[in-house]
Amino acid sequence: MGPFKISLKSLRAKSLSTLLSIVLVAFGIGILTILLLASSQINEKLTNNSKDIDLVVGAKGSPLQLVLSSIYYIDFPTGNIPYKDASDVISNPLVKRAVPLALGDNYNGVRIVGTDSNFVGLYGLELAAGKFWKKDYETTIGAMVAENMHLKIGDSFFGAHGLTGITDVHKSHAYKVTGILKPQGNVTDNLILTNIASVWKMHEEEEDEHHSMTHHDNEDSPDLQNKELTSLLIQYRSPMSVVLFPRMINESTNMQAASPAMESARLFSLIGIGMETLQWFSVLIMFIALMSVFVNLYNSLKERSYDLAIMRTLGASKTKVFMIIITESVIITSLGSLIGLALGHLTVQLIGSYQDSTQARITGLVFMREELYLLLIGVLIGIFAAILPAIKAYKTNISKILASD
Repeated sequence: MGPFKISLKSLRAKSLSTLLSIVLVAFGIGILTILLLASSQINEKLTNNSKDIDLVVGAKGSPLQLVLSSIYYIDFPTGNIPYKDASDVISNPLVKRAVPLALGDNYNGVRIVGTDSNFVGLYGLELAAGKFWKKDYETTIGAMVAENMHLKIGDSFFGAHGLTGITDVHKSHAYKVTGILKPQGNVTDNLILTNIASVWKMHEEEEDEHHSMTHHDNEDSPDLQNKELTSLLIQYRSPMSVVLFPRMINESTNMQAASPAMESARLFSLIGIGMETLQWFSVLIMFIALMSVFVNLYNSLKERSYDLAIMRTLGASKTKVFMIIITESVIITSLGSLIGLALGHLTVQLIGSYQDSTQARITGLVFMREELYLLLIGVLIGIFAAILPAIKAYKTNISKILASD
């Protein structure tokens, strides 16, 4: 009988202590898996959604809140800015591209974003079907919106006031789906895009269709100078803009400029504090698991010393006895690691399913290369925990044990 089968029989004979060791290993690996999946996905979302945006300009307030609301769409805006002031920013020679945003409505929790064709260029959007919005109340929806809301080209829906609520519905005008985006792998998968005039008109008590705005180029009419925007997404024209432009906005206007890179890094550092605490907790659990496996194997040697001595007299080599102990430990930690990985993925998937915001939703349905290292850690822990018991079994004095029994 080989070492593997002998090890399995031995583990079944002491099932309770074996189960405890497996649970401890699974718990530690599970926490590490959750941290790995969550941190990598959050970091990826922060990077993908802001990689081509140099600056966000909006109303005075929290810079982090401004970035979260204008890039990730997971917070309330800091307020609105006058269209006239926004126009001055757009025409500034330090600005290469400025994307206006008008927020304030949602459809079943999905943000309705008023913007212009610059938004398409900023994110490199491509259509899976239909066309981009052009006229008032036409919308182009993200791939996940079409899938989750069961919307298709030609469908109509009513937006609601607010960023998440569904009580104050604007029933005076219905939005119409004219286009569906290809999956982009960023925040635009979960947005409903329309022109800015649609957002403005949806909040007007009385409409004047004569002044309908269907293009950003029409926004110079005097009638629009009293309007407001939520924020602007800025791309710099040159490296000099990095130094001059934010200071000019913050010191010379009633608006504020927030750097997505700086605010995202600050946000991730805050998240990282909690993750680091959990990481140390999981390391502690893994150490306890290591000690549990060690004690389990070491104590079992006393009970099995006679059996091992008999095996030796029947022809089993010292190396085979050594490998039996090592194999037992590796089986325990490998099973625990596999169960921990599965539990980690399941937990992340459950967390994601209960997240209100689709923009920051994480999923457990991904597998990362780094998880192979977690399995390797589990195997190494098993080997390390079994070294001393295995050496003791290797040095077993057969004649002494048989004489004493």
